[in-house]
Amino acid sequence: MKKKKIVVALGHRALGTTLPEQKAAVKRSAKVIADLVASGADVAITHSNAPQVGMIHTAMNEFGKVHQDYSAAPMSVCSAMSQGYIGYDLQNAIRAELLRRGIYKTVSTLLTQVEVDPYDDAFHKPVKVIGRYLSKEEAELEEDKGNYVVETPNGYRRIVASPKPQAIVEIDAIRALIHAGQVVIACGGGGIPVLAQNEELKGASAVIEKDLASGLMAEELDADDLLILTSVEHVSIGYKTDQETPLGRISVKEAQNYMAQGQFEPNSMQPKIEAAVSFLSKGTGRRAIITSIDKAMAGYQGKTGTIIE
Repeated sequence: MKKKKIVVALGHRALGTTLPEQKAAVKRSAKVIADLVASGADVAITHSNAPQVGMIHTAMNEFGKVHQDYSAAPMSVCSAMSQGYIGYDLQNAIRAELLRRGIYKTVSTLLTQVEVDPYDDAFHKPVKVIGRYLSKEEAELEEDKGNYVVETPNGYRRIVASPKPQAIVEIDAIRALIHAGQVVIACGGGGIPVLAQNEELKGASAVIEKDLASGLMAEELDADDLLILTSVEHVSIGYKTDQETPLGRISVKEAQNYMAQGQFEPNSMQPKIEAAVSFLSKGTGRRAIITSIDKAMAGYQGKTGTIIE
């Protein structure tokens, strides 16, 4: 029997925020991945990185201010660092959990670059907040450098673009690892955003939406399932109203209609639904499941969660 191929997108809850939180969280997440592997599936994993990349960005830039011989780290470098940091903890936790169950599989983290379109409108409408709070003077200095800032009740914050992913540079390597039966962690944090310039790739000052990169990876791997793990058991329409209704099994057409109605929050649930619809529209016999990490296996078994087919 052909093995099922699953792309699992781990959200913030699966990773925590601080170093100790992450250590504890990845152990819980590893049990979910091990359950899927034990069921006979080939698994590729993507993950969020918002708190981690923000921490790295802040640390590197503060270091650069204190030590004048060092320059500030660009977003692409911070993204690469976050992939290594999260991947290190995650792959070791999964490896240990598999070994406890007598399952011998290599778990690999792949530094992954994702191409974006330099003409994407997102570069003119940045939405992703990054780094620490800034004073008015610091905010003005950032704007003088050509960066975007936004004023909040607690001060100013830098914001960066969130362009759509166009191509995964290392997709052939991801395919090779999956084909070899390995558990692979790739496209962490949506991937390192890069712009193609002839034969070279140049890092972009951006953060790619993790769920959209997950959907693209699932498409490119011709996965059977896209399992998006978040903080809620079901996607809901009428969210935070007295008409809030959890969604169980829905069709692609229904999901598209709900998106057209503006039922989903633009920077949280909307990208998850968008990724699911894109993945399902480009193949047959596929499923997308959106549920909480605590209900991951039940969602995979079709017992709960929002299942789009």
